[in-house]
Amino acid sequence: MWSGRLRLPAVLAVSLLAAAPLAAQSAAPAASTSSTRHDATKPALNDPTIVAIFDAANTADIETGNLAARRAQSADVKALARQMASDHRTVRQQGRDLAAKLHVTPTPPTDHTSAEEHAKVMQRLRTTPAAKFDCAYLEHEVAFHKAVIDAVGTSLMPAIQNADLKSFVQQVAPAFQGHMMAAENLAKKHGCEAPASAQ
Repeated sequence: MWSGRLRLPAVLAVSLLAAAPLAAQSAAPAASTSSTRHDATKPALNDPTIVAIFDAANTADIETGNLAARRAQSADVKALARQMASDHRTVRQQGRDLAAKLHVTPTPPTDHTSAEEHAKVMQRLRTTPAAKFDCAYLEHEVAFHKAVIDAVGTSLMPAIQNADLKSFVQQVAPAFQGHMMAAENLAKKHGCEAPASAQ
């Protein structure tokens, strides 16, 4: 077991959790002027921002999957990593095609630090000793996909305005759940300390 696991699921945890207050702000009326003054300076979560966040999440998991396909020690972890990268590549392209069809230009949040966070995760994974890599990767995948699922349910879906975009996110959401469960099951099989998804 590896005690130095990656606790923060990088790209989406930062982007999506940062988006949660934006969605709440858009959905709820202001309680008082003094309590909302700070939030009023943040831009509302909108479809172009959601498309950018979704694209960044898929790109991040493509990159971690590609790395794990090369570095994983176990054949089943390599296979899962290849599948994750392939699935996210497909969904990312579908999202980009939909954005083009809808004439939506992806616009990352202004306080977007996910690229920096993802770079840190990739660096940690690259420098994790080979014997500990499989667990580090699987633990990251469980946490990453849980963050995505939570953010989609609490922040992104309520904020999506376009019916086609909402339908697309609803169609691909079960795949995120499936990825999380697959990573969790492999983590258990390999004796890792993957955080429980509680799903």
